[in-house]
Amino acid sequence: SGPALASTPGSRVAAVMRRNAALAEDYARRHAIARWYADADALIADPEVIAVYVATPPSTHMQYALQAIAAGKPVYIEKPMAMDHGECERVLEASARRGVPVFVAYYRRALPRFAQVKQLLDSGAIGTPRSVR
Repeated sequence: SGPALASTPGSRVAAVMRRNAALAEDYARRHAIARWYADADALIADPEVIAVYVATPPSTHMQYALQAIAAGKPVYIEKPMAMDHGECERVLEASARRGVPVFVAYYRRALPRFAQVKQLLDSGAIGTPRSVR
């Protein structure tokens, strides 16, 4: 999702963050990104950052999403949205309360193979799934 966002006309990556400063700096340098951070608070506070893409371990998704929402910045979260239903509800409630949009990277739904499986399910050609690997 990150490279696709960066290559979308009219958008650019203003800053990146990794907890390891050396890795953040290296990534920013290799991808010609002006700013890098080792602290999410600093990235979210950056006035050049107008939206936040959360592509961290799932255990941090809710925390970073809530911080970005509190700062009034739209959030695009990698799947899963959070660790459980309760965390998802907290993010959605904060989004609604602040009027800040939240998006989840469920882009695979639009891929041809997934669309074909959905069509097979919808048509009844495949029964009710009991387990998926």
